Amino acid sequence: MTKFVPEELEQWRESSFKALIPFIVFVFFYFGFSIATRDFSKVPMTVAFIISSAVALILNHKEKLNKKIEVFALGMGHKDIMIMCLVFILAGAFTATAKTVGGVDAAVMIAQHFIPAKFLISGLFVISAFISLAIGTSCGTIAALIPIAVTISQTFGFNPAIVLGATVGGAMFGDNISLISDTTIASTRTQNVEMRDKMLYSLRIVIVPALICVFLYMLPMFSNITVTDINTVVNLDSYIKVMPYILLLVLGIAGINVMFLLLIGTILNTIIGIHYGIYDIFGAFTCIGDGTVSMANTLIVAMLAGGLLKMVRYNGGITYIIQETEHLITNKKLCEFGICILVGIINLFTANNTVAIITAGPIAKELSLKYGVNPKRTASLLDTTSCFIQGLIPYGAQILIATSLASSIGVSSFTIMKGLFYPVLLGFGILTSVCLSKSN
Repeated sequence: MTKFVPEELEQWRESSFKALIPFIVFVFFYFGFSIATRDFSKVPMTVAFIISSAVALILNHKEKLNKKIEVFALGMGHKDIMIMCLVFILAGAFTATAKTVGGVDAAVMIAQHFIPAKFLISGLFVISAFISLAIGTSCGTIAALIPIAVTISQTFGFNPAIVLGATVGGAMFGDNISLISDTTIASTRTQNVEMRDKMLYSLRIVIVPALICVFLYMLPMFSNITVTDINTVVNLDSYIKVMPYILLLVLGIAGINVMFLLLIGTILNTIIGIHYGIYDIFGAFTCIGDGTVSMANTLIVAMLAGGLLKMVRYNGGITYIIQETEHLITNKKLCEFGICILVGIINLFTANNTVAIITAGPIAKELSLKYGVNPKRTASLLDTTSCFIQGLIPYGAQILIATSLASSIGVSSFTIMKGLFYPVLLGFGILTSVCLSKSN
């Protein structure tokens, strides 16, 4: 095997549209089959990336296969990808242990205890946002709360579209600004910024849309002000079980390394679980192991995406995109619009906001450096725009999970979207933020 030095591998080729063919293959393979079968779960994301990666390795017959494989492997093992994977692993362990000890259920009970019944629908938005913010997953939050939302809808006669829309919208809001969500990890690592900084930038965009949502769900046309309060008993045990979440949130905002916090949070959950007899030390090990393994699909996708992007860049694909957009992007504001459009289009075709961010991130970083966009803002725009698109597509994982769990009341994806106000308002928030930004 020929030995290659790093400098040789960093000599990117000149601009080439041909280098983008693997991206095109990915879109047509994944999106095409999914549309044809009307089921976005038919084609696993990992398979789509393997096919497109194989195409990337086949291109450019002048290069030896060994060299192309080495370039691909360097992309898979890039330090940013590996750090991202490490955070994914720790987040999986923390989430699994927190769920097992009852942290999610305790958070729901506490939120219900403090929210008056007449604000129940807006309360669901707040509860969902809080839980998603704490556990870093909108899908997990939706899975936990939709059965409760369905019961509330049936008990009080609320419009199911509004109740379910509030629940899904709140989960997407919390996931967007969470310190441990997949999208936060992906957006911050691709731009090399701190998670706390990205969260603070995102809050400037999302806080107004979220507050408007809370107000809208309070309107009499959506809620029944005659409902009686729910008597939820909250004891000291519930507060103890949510302490790891609160610690993670407070110290994360304070700037403590998130990997350290996830490790400490997992240890605290383990201690709580053993104290309450939920599991012994070996049961805790099993729970932690299952949590890390549950992130396997995300890890594989992240590494394959890293390798694919390295090949595309090596063959001149990134250079081609930047050169072709030069006549359209002439200042910082247009650069921000371009970043939003890029990640939005990828998310539209992949129906996965984490994959969209990982794919668009390196290109967005190049554009940001060229036009002077703050990398913290770039990370925020990547995450927030992907969240906006994810809430508008009826085939997104969040809406599909909600539809599946609410099948007992016969709702469809489009039914839920009628009550899903947050993504629409978020879109206006992003547009306003970019329009008000300085051009230079």
